[in-house]
Amino acid sequence: KKLIKLVKKEISTIEKISKKKFGDLTNPLLVSVRSGSRVSMPGMMDTILNLGINDKSVISLAKKTNDKRFAFDSYRRFIQMYSDVVLNLDGGLFEDALEHLKLSKRKFSDTELNGDDLAELVEIYKEIVFDGTKANFPQNPLEQLWAAISSVFLSWKNKRAVTYRKLNSIPDNWGTAVNVQAMVFGNMGKDCATGVAFTRNPSTGENTFFGEYLINAQGEDVVAGIRTPGPLSIDENSSDMSSLEEKMSKVYLELLEVRSKLEKHYGDMQDLEFTIEKNKLYMLQTRSGKRSAEAGIRIAVEMAEQNLISKK
Repeated sequence: KKLIKLVKKEISTIEKISKKKFGDLTNPLLVSVRSGSRVSMPGMMDTILNLGINDKSVISLAKKTNDKRFAFDSYRRFIQMYSDVVLNLDGGLFEDALEHLKLSKRKFSDTELNGDDLAELVEIYKEIVFDGTKANFPQNPLEQLWAAISSVFLSWKNKRAVTYRKLNSIPDNWGTAVNVQAMVFGNMGKDCATGVAFTRNPSTGENTFFGEYLINAQGEDVVAGIRTPGPLSIDENSSDMSSLEEKMSKVYLELLEVRSKLEKHYGDMQDLEFTIEKNKLYMLQTRSGKRSAEAGIRIAVEMAEQNLISKK
């Protein structure tokens, strides 16, 4: 009861700041539910994005943003993540359905699918859920939220996370926190993007901004390897893709400021995630970055030389 009260209170705080309402049909607030353990365990625990969307709010989201593609893209992503993490359905079923739809529409990439295509995909996804659970996909945002919160807590005990802790000597009894954050959208068009970055090169330790980004995408796309991401800076560009520095120079400069701020504060190389919505930069999270032994030594020596840390 105490937790329910607390969560409701905090949701109303997010509603005030974002000027959106959780579970509302005209101006819905969507949230992400992610783990927050004491130490970095990248990719080991579960995340759910776009929570709070349902059959009715997806239509108002399409009207409000005047973008049917964005609304149904967010909904199909939510159904897939929720089904995987909360309902324990095989994620491959959803991937296969997506591939099959692309083939039938003669589209090569996810981004080529239009609003009608994605609305069709949502119906297929809901059928997969019904076949697998003998129940309809949950429509009540509060029911979605509580199921997601408990599933992310439980993901502390999933096989991946348990093995990772054993390998890295992390105590099992630490447990995890769960973060509920307002969603920002990297999948609203060409002036939106998502990316991951290290404040230094994690292989060599070189003091260069190192990372990848995707235009018109959400966070999971970069790590899932569905599309080829582009590099952050012009210097590290060895591909045909334009760098973020070329595509969105103003945002790139802001990112550089954040990079030095974080290193000053934490006195360590950081691994960070960001989203750009309509040319505005949002930081999602930061943690101390994993690095090779060689990089670890170089980073420590150079940070001491820069007075970010003491030799001790």
